[in-house]
Amino acid sequence: MERTAGGITYTLTRRRVRNINLRVRADGSVAASASPRVPAAYVDAFVTARADWVRTAQVRAAARREREAAEAPALPPKAEALAYMQALCRAYYPQFAATCPGGAMPKIAVRDMNTRWGSCSLRTGTLAFARRLCTMPLPAQEYVVVHEFCHFAHPDHSPAFWAAVAEVLPDYKQRERMLKLR
Repeated sequence: MERTAGGITYTLTRRRVRNINLRVRADGSVAASASPRVPAAYVDAFVTARADWVRTAQVRAAARREREAAEAPALPPKAEALAYMQALCRAYYPQFAATCPGGAMPKIAVRDMNTRWGSCSLRTGTLAFARRLCTMPLPAQEYVVVHEFCHFAHPDHSPAFWAAVAEVLPDYKQRERMLKLR
């Protein structure tokens, strides 16, 4: 439930906790959690007493968001990223045609993924890539493309899978490190 106390708007969640927990999220919103036995007025007083800390934390969160936005390279439009990834995949396809489902060029997709650089769907024969991959150096992009193509032959990360990656890109470990630096 949303409440306001001491000029601070916050969301109160009731859960089994010993203390009142107060946090400022990355987006600047404020969340409090308290036991169902704690009166809402007591939580309001708690938030009011810490209003200065909350405002300082919100300023820090806003500064962090601005800094990250300034440091992050601009993502290309989705259509442009898709065309780029399709061209990159076409360049590597001949090496993997025998392992692709039906021997056909896989469907290529670009998505806004934050936790991975690419994925391979054996069921649909689709390779999907994070749009942010387009902002990485070309050797790193090539590594992700080869990595995902290799999953058609080896759906796991077994030694045979890594041997297949190394056969195409002997320096794949250095390329993979480029992805971990960002």
